[in-house]
Amino acid sequence: MKSRIAEKFKTLFGTEGDFFASAGRINLIGEHTDYNGGFVFPGAIDKGMIAEIKLNGTDKVCAFALDLDEYVEFGLNEEDAPSQSWARYIFGVCREIIKRGGKISGFNTVFAGDVPLGAGMSSSAALESTFAFALNSLFDLGIDKFELAKIGQSTEHNYCGVKCGIMDQFASVFGKAGNLMRLDCRSMEFEYFPFDPASHGYRLVLLNSCVKHELVGSPYNDRRASCERVAKALGQEFLRGATMEQLDSVKDRISEEDYKRARYVIGEEQRVLDVCDALNKGDYDTVGKRMYETHWGMSKDYEVSCEELDFLAETAEKYGVTGSRIMGGGFGGCTINLVKSELYDSFIENAKKEFADKFGHEPKVIDVVISDGARML
Repeated sequence: MKSRIAEKFKTLFGTEGDFFASAGRINLIGEHTDYNGGFVFPGAIDKGMIAEIKLNGTDKVCAFALDLDEYVEFGLNEEDAPSQSWARYIFGVCREIIKRGGKISGFNTVFAGDVPLGAGMSSSAALESTFAFALNSLFDLGIDKFELAKIGQSTEHNYCGVKCGIMDQFASVFGKAGNLMRLDCRSMEFEYFPFDPASHGYRLVLLNSCVKHELVGSPYNDRRASCERVAKALGQEFLRGATMEQLDSVKDRISEEDYKRARYVIGEEQRVLDVCDALNKGDYDTVGKRMYETHWGMSKDYEVSCEELDFLAETAEKYGVTGSRIMGGGFGGCTINLVKSELYDSFIENAKKEFADKFGHEPKVIDVVISDGARML
């Protein structure tokens, strides 16, 4: 990928630049908890974005998306926003840096990635983090890592129409090989937890349903609004820390739908803590149980699953997979599966066949390794 980028950069701009990269992410557990002030448990993966970048001495950004074979130029003022959605991520990062007082100017860039799009592995956060990290470095801005993650999040909110939490950008910036990270999305404190499934006889694999339902617009933002209404009824800023007893006490003041959404989030907060404890003891069975609980909570209470993802979770259970659940915002994308190494081949073979028989295409198999986040190459 790097050599393909370099070749295109040389062709377009006649020079060479510096290389920067950031990672996509998985989230073992803790889904739709980030914007509720709860805990998430992500890790950066060995798939991400790479960009070659060189300052060009103008006030224009000249960007080429190698995977899409598209070239765009745009200025750095608010009215210069490009129409292409991919370019808005880069533009948004530039604008968010400028809003924070960062002095930046034009640059040339070519970028490409190997995060499967629409698989819930956050290719957008990888793109934002790559450019936030790169511009911070190239212009010597001295922005700390948390602010880099927030720049990516603000880009999503203000330029891309998704009111996402901080998890994806956090994982892309702070990722560390061989570790998952428990992030408290209220206090922003985090802790690394060693995660090496191979040494315990397990493999981590994603099955991509190859079904993609857009997150932009109502479904995601509707879930968030439900949670905010319940938090308000409870007299809290976030759902974080609420108990089922508290939720039941306001049941007659909220809609049944809002009640179900909140029930899922309250349960998920505890599941993240259970999984952290279990990993410290090397208890992967409990990790797996909590993953299944999360899946069915997301399916029945939060209603962000779909027929294909439920089928994959059921198939995993049928073939003895330790844990399986929807990963990401939902509405398509992947399941994340914790599989005993000796069951791996038969599970993959059967899942592919049975899924294809039912839906007419095979799911894509994506093995993942926990890796480093944003960096200069």
